[in-house]
Amino acid sequence: MNDWLRPTRADIAAEQILDAAARLFVERGVANTGMGEVAKAAGCSRATLYRYFPNRQSLRIAFVHREARRVAAAVAREVADIADPGERVVTAMTASIRLVRDDPTLIAWFTAGDAGIANEIGQTSEVIEAIAAGLLADAVADDSRRSLSARWAARVIMSLLTAPGRDNDDERAMLEQFVAPVVVGVGESPAARGYRDS
Repeated sequence: MNDWLRPTRADIAAEQILDAAARLFVERGVANTGMGEVAKAAGCSRATLYRYFPNRQSLRIAFVHREARRVAAAVAREVADIADPGERVVTAMTASIRLVRDDPTLIAWFTAGDAGIANEIGQTSEVIEAIAAGLLADAVADDSRRSLSARWAARVIMSLLTAPGRDNDDERAMLEQFVAPVVVGVGESPAARGYRDS
């Protein structure tokens, strides 16, 4: 393997710190996890922790961005063979929601005490916006519209994580009827018409 493909010691250390933080986010909650606790759980000094993450917010953002990239890669695999733009958007959004709910380290961010932190990071993150725009690339042709649609789609996903629908079918129906047509920009999607006509 080429040296430039190997993770550096700094990369490995940062990952270990983020892994330790993830465990604490589940055990204690995001808002209640302090830097000293993260350093202790990671087996490093506070000075080492602060070398990689100068404050709690930078640690939180790094964690969210790492996990957003991981979820996006899984979603991209799920929607790779879907040709219909509306169905692609709905499947991408429902897959994102499912992957977050199925992972205790991610759903911990959407409990009553921690949802505000997740929403703040999600709404101001250029990384999350870029990931969402990438997932919408085949569904939304216009670049300027894709950026706006990506921000809105991310907010809808966070909203459903914070205040879920009655069940998965209910959430999917809402996405098909109200989100996909707006994101894709073509009126009502075929899936929404099928739901409405049933």
